Amino acid sequence: MSKATVNRIVSIDLLRGLVMVIMALDHVRDYFHADVFLYDPTDPEATTIPVFFTRWITHYCAPVFVFLAGTSAWFIHQRKSTRETAVFLLKRGLWLIVVEIVIISFGWLFNPEYPRIGLQVIWAIGVSMIALAALIHLPLRWVGIIGAVLVFGHNALDGIHFESAWWYFLHERGPLEVNGHRFIFAYPVIPWIGTMALGYSFGALYAKEFTAEGRRRMLVRLGLAATLLFMALRFINDYGDPEPWSQQRSAPFTMLSFLNVTKYPPSLLYLLMTLGPAILFLAWSEKLRGWFADAMVVFGRVPFFFYVLHIYLIHALAMLASQLTGFGWEIMVLDRAIWFTEDLIGYGFSLPVVYAVWVGVVLALYPLCAWFNRLKSNNRQWWWLSYL
Repeated sequence: MSKATVNRIVSIDLLRGLVMVIMALDHVRDYFHADVFLYDPTDPEATTIPVFFTRWITHYCAPVFVFLAGTSAWFIHQRKSTRETAVFLLKRGLWLIVVEIVIISFGWLFNPEYPRIGLQVIWAIGVSMIALAALIHLPLRWVGIIGAVLVFGHNALDGIHFESAWWYFLHERGPLEVNGHRFIFAYPVIPWIGTMALGYSFGALYAKEFTAEGRRRMLVRLGLAATLLFMALRFINDYGDPEPWSQQRSAPFTMLSFLNVTKYPPSLLYLLMTLGPAILFLAWSEKLRGWFADAMVVFGRVPFFFYVLHIYLIHALAMLASQLTGFGWEIMVLDRAIWFTEDLIGYGFSLPVVYAVWVGVVLALYPLCAWFNRLKSNNRQWWWLSYL
């Protein structure tokens, strides 16, 4: 492997690790911020600017994670045949769906009866990988075209509503009751499949035919184009997001309304707003080094391991916090979502405490992630590690 290729992979790991760490902030906020039980943090009519941006910055996590999963699949395809890559994506996709239902859902609730099962980002990645296992049999340009059609076109379906599991699966967030278990389709898959397909096509920029400078120019052009297109479409306020922006009580809060795009499912504008700057970061970060970058790379090389551990650790710390503040640990073992739960009004902490807990969680998990990264690097013959 050439030095240039190593640098390129490091930059991808760096971005992935950074968004994973930012994601942990959102989940700490879910369990520790007092206001999380009172209002939507991105609602310009209810929120504050610090709370809004604490939530808004985490919007980058899921799109970048899914997009780079597609890029990683492209790298795998460079080492394996189409059939081998498809089989790997199919198996890993099915595995991630099982993980979401069994391991992640338990981590959110700590309830072995599984009254509520959230089909969230790990589920979306799993389903998208299964779809990509079929798409990679097509020429690369067709994978990109299909991804673009799904991402740019799915908002045309916003006016269509069905109370159907298939519709919740494909396009509209919704619940499904099955034998006492409530499945929440939080991540409808059409735009996520498109995002992963675009990420797979994006991987071609890391082919050996591209020089470092040529690739950087392409990354800058793509990142700027996506960002500027977001700004233009959002300003027009006609297509790309089901929730138009509007004037608020002041100019800063009008800007919050402008930035408050839809995540469930991710609108075209949501994806342009997040992936554009992410691609610009890749253009800037290929030669970025230092202790902070090295730490983020560690997290980026074991994202699944970090994801599972951080949910369990944050939930356990929240149980301890609720016990110490007089609410009792039992209230954190729920048969419902923690958000907007009336029983928890009065529990929680200020935003600075949320940030302190977040830093503590990241620091606590770093040694474990570094150990697991070394384990994977030194034991490539253990095939099952590729699923972790």
